[in-house]
Amino acid sequence: MRYFIEISYSGKNYHGWQIQPDAISVQEVLERTLSTLLRSEIKVTGAGRTDTGVHAKQLFAHFNAEEILDVQELIFRLNSFLPKDISVNDLFRVTDEAHARFDAVAREYQYVISLKKDPFREDFAYHLHQEPSVTLMNEAAAMLSSYKDFQCFSRSNTDVKTYYCTIQKAAWEQEESQLVFTIVADRFLRNMVRAIVGTLLDVGFEKISRQDFKDIIESKDRTKAGASAPAHGLYLTKVVYPETIKR
Repeated sequence: MRYFIEISYSGKNYHGWQIQPDAISVQEVLERTLSTLLRSEIKVTGAGRTDTGVHAKQLFAHFNAEEILDVQELIFRLNSFLPKDISVNDLFRVTDEAHARFDAVAREYQYVISLKKDPFREDFAYHLHQEPSVTLMNEAAAMLSSYKDFQCFSRSNTDVKTYYCTIQKAAWEQEESQLVFTIVADRFLRNMVRAIVGTLLDVGFEKISRQDFKDIIESKDRTKAGASAPAHGLYLTKVVYPETIKR
């Protein structure tokens, strides 16, 4: 039987979601804990791969197992066994063909910037000493939905077959001393959100113009885009699936 598991985690202590040969990952910890409690080898497939230091408020993964008779009891036991920086929020049966990665119809990321020093946000927001222009950044971000090819924001030497993504939303909001960038798309490339944020910050600090931003997208050249924003300000916040996957 196939199940979806919904988790949240702080990425601070992990080398991303995906299992690494010589580094601890969220996937490894989750598989080990599920295998221990279900007393069989469990392999999980995630909705996506967050990089080292990136957080997730909502990430789904699927796995196959014998029928789980008491889901709530298993959730309780998983949360008891897992480290404090990973939590299980839900677990439910899905169709045998349901796939956490390929069946997702939308994903939402948020990037958080703190405009003042705050010890409680040190590992969870990017601290800037100066304030960029939110107006300029939003004007540039509005251009993203007019494009499909985002090779200029993709990590080099990746094995993707296409650089096409459909961006549904990309906007900055300011709440007192905090800036939050929200972006929603059907899929994202490796390092894409952090590269977009870094390039938008260049617009906000008037290092480049909005026309330059447009030219960067059309260039399809990663070397022309800005530096990637630090990982610890990035959160995977939502993954959306069609209701038809549920049993």
